[in-house]
Amino acid sequence: QVQLGESGGGLVQAGGSLRLSCAASGLTISGYSMGWFRQTPGKDPEFVAASSRNGGTTYYRDSVKGRFTISRDNAKNMVFLQMNSLKPEDTAVYFCAGGVRAWGGTMSVDYWGKGILVTVSS
Repeated sequence: QVQLGESGGGLVQAGGSLRLSCAASGLTISGYSMGWFRQTPGKDPEFVAASSRNGGTTYYRDSVKGRFTISRDNAKNMVFLQMNSLKPEDTAVYFCAGGVRAWGGTMSVDYWGKGILVTVSS
């Protein structure tokens, strides 16, 4: 059974930093593109960042470029999201995602974590 477990969320003031971690079990992440999504109440999850299988290529939504960095440690089967210069609009539940694919403007995810709350106060 695949499990993706997020940690590192919490409350931070605007301008601060948080580092999210995702520990995978039942899944060898070196075989998958991994990513992060976020969701606010009443909205669909939105893409935040993704990393190719070896971490050599990364993708970000425009609003987090230059502030967030996705990384991975395939040996430890973990994925990370370093979030700097956080803004109140970054407040959301963040989900680790495994098997992220995109084509023609559509994205799919094979595996989802349960999510972790990040709250940025103004």
